[in-house]
Amino acid sequence: MTLQRHAHWVLLALLLAVWQSVCGLFDVSEFLFPSPARIAQQFWEHHDAILAHAWRTWWVTMAGFALSIVVGVLLGCLMGSSRLAYAAMYPLMTAFNALPKAAFVPILVVWFGIGVGPAVLTAFLISFFPIMVNIATGLATLEPELEDVLRVLGARRTDVLWKVGLPRSMPYFFAALKVAITLAFVGTTVSEMTAANEGIGYLLISAGSSMQMGLAFAGLLVVGAMAMAMYELFAVLERRLTGWAHRAA
Repeated sequence: MTLQRHAHWVLLALLLAVWQSVCGLFDVSEFLFPSPARIAQQFWEHHDAILAHAWRTWWVTMAGFALSIVVGVLLGCLMGSSRLAYAAMYPLMTAFNALPKAAFVPILVVWFGIGVGPAVLTAFLISFFPIMVNIATGLATLEPELEDVLRVLGARRTDVLWKVGLPRSMPYFFAALKVAITLAFVGTTVSEMTAANEGIGYLLISAGSSMQMGLAFAGLLVVGAMAMAMYELFAVLERRLTGWAHRAA
């Protein structure tokens, strides 16, 4: 059980060890593929700037992610509680989700200018779909027999939705959050690479243009660390709030 709990850290350590060994054995150029030691050195040398950019990326991502939760839950409840809404909206939302969100960044820049607006909206656009789909699926797949029993007992449609449908959708909701938060960081970073003068995305472009690959990789690892931290937070909340939906170990 202890090994299972820390398995991801063990795997990460092994990957870093292999990475460092490959760079050392084959004398890989730091300008092409920096070693973990070089990345750590660059992070320490530029930690003030990296942390400042990371803070900007984090709060912008959280703003877009919060918006995606609100919109995703509302649309998911609408689609999951109405067969007509599900049939009408789901194909259109699927088509919209297939559009590359990076293509929206120039349009958002025209509408909102360079800065926070495009990054927040890009994070929102790329992350609301999993939340909406999972909430809709959780509500739409409520067992007909259970709904019939509740109706016989006098429950109205709203009672079934609030007292059974939404609680039953919670495992779906947390599963969506763990996927959506990683997508939100992707959206923010992509937007910052073309429509911002700060943030990890801007740092990546600046480091790449000056051939500081160690700094660029340090920025990437910071984004990954923030996403993993938020993932773990939602995983803990999921275990605390929806433990009834999972098999005991």
